[in-house]
Amino acid sequence: MGYTTPAAAAKDSFTEKKSEFIGHIAPVSDEQQAVDFINSVRAEHRKARHNVYAYILRKDNISRYSDDGEPQGTGGVPVLEVLKKEGLTDVCVVVTRYFGGILLGGGGLIRAYSHACKLAVDAAGKKVMMEAAEVTAKCDYSLYGRINCLLPEFGVKMTDSSFEDSVTLKFLVREELISSICEKLTDACNGRIQLEVSEIRLEDMG
Repeated sequence: MGYTTPAAAAKDSFTEKKSEFIGHIAPVSDEQQAVDFINSVRAEHRKARHNVYAYILRKDNISRYSDDGEPQGTGGVPVLEVLKKEGLTDVCVVVTRYFGGILLGGGGLIRAYSHACKLAVDAAGKKVMMEAAEVTAKCDYSLYGRINCLLPEFGVKMTDSSFEDSVTLKFLVREELISSICEKLTDACNGRIQLEVSEIRLEDMG
C-alpha cells in the first residue's frame, strides 16, 4: 500500500484582520520528529500568541492536534481536517498566529487556520511513496524503441539512462508490476535484454 506525504518542508502565510497566520509543514516519520518540528516552530515564534498544530502518522495510526489556547475546535481540528482531506500522512503542520487585535470569531478562526494549512500543503507539494524496485535494463540500440513503447504501460519512473556501446535504462516499478514488466520486456526483446532488479523499498512514485 502506498501513501502520500509532503514532498518537502515548507511554509506560507497570509493576513486576516491584522492577524498574521503562518503555516509550517514538514514530512515526519514518527512522533518524536513531529514533536521536534513543533518545538522548533515554537522556538522561532516565541512572541506569537498561538502555535496551533496537528500531525498524522502511519506508525501506530496516530493523529494528534492542539488548539494552543484558541477556543476549542477552532485551531487544531481544522488543520487536522485539511490534512485528512488532502490525503496526507507522516505529516506535521504548525500554524502560527500573531494576533492583530481584532477577534475573528469561531467561524473566522476555523477558516483562517484551514486556509493557512492549505497554503502550507500547496507550498510543500506532495509525493506518493510506494513499495517499488529499481530495474536496470541493458540492450542493443535496435531494441530501444520496443522498450520505450512498453514502459509507459507500467507507470514506471525513469531514474537514469545512458547511451554508449549499448542502451542502459534505469527505472522504478511498483512491486506488484515487477514480474509482469520483466516478462513483457524479455518477450518483446526475444530474450536479448539484461535485467537486474534491486531490493524492494519505499520510493517516491509521484
